[in-house]
Amino acid sequence: MKHPSSTPMTASIQRPSQSGMRLYNHQNRRLYLNRSERQQFLRMLPHQPPEVRCFCEVLAKTGCRISEAISLSPASVQVEEGTITFKTLKRRGELVMREIPVPVELTRLLRTTFGATWECADAPLWQNCERPINRSTGYRWVRTVMAAAEIKGAMASPKGLRHGFGIHAILCGVQLHMLQKWMGHASITTTMIYANAVGPEEREIARRMW
Repeated sequence: MKHPSSTPMTASIQRPSQSGMRLYNHQNRRLYLNRSERQQFLRMLPHQPPEVRCFCEVLAKTGCRISEAISLSPASVQVEEGTITFKTLKRRGELVMREIPVPVELTRLLRTTFGATWECADAPLWQNCERPINRSTGYRWVRTVMAAAEIKGAMASPKGLRHGFGIHAILCGVQLHMLQKWMGHASITTTMIYANAVGPEEREIARRMW
């Protein structure tokens, strides 16, 4: 299956945010999953091992950083309320917690998948020999699903999922201040980069005017 190539960058999207975050790399390659790629990725998840499915679904549906997902425990999940609480890891010297609403089907899936250890409130959900999995394992899981979904390129990564969540939220009308909270950005200037969506994403936003 072939995927459309990246659309040319505009001046606004080429300029990184104050945090240095970009949606395109120096080779003009897109660093985020577009809507169709995100849907392809999610369609592959039910075919994966349960722990891989849960890990990738959390990344895709919360926009969290890979290290933030790895640090989750049963205590982080409010099952029937449909929220997951993350410790924002990029705030040096600060303890910043953020709650992100998710489909209750996801929180119930987490409880079902990790039911054997759910009573150990502070135990890591994804573990190896009672220790949290490492980043390379999580990265490998994401890349495996990307390959199954036939998604190739610079966007086929955990960061591509995070950026894809930001773009998707803008398309769905999520306000910037709310998206800033969900993604754990210190400054709304960083979040605003997602408002500079181009190509099919920009057309989707513009269609509301037509």
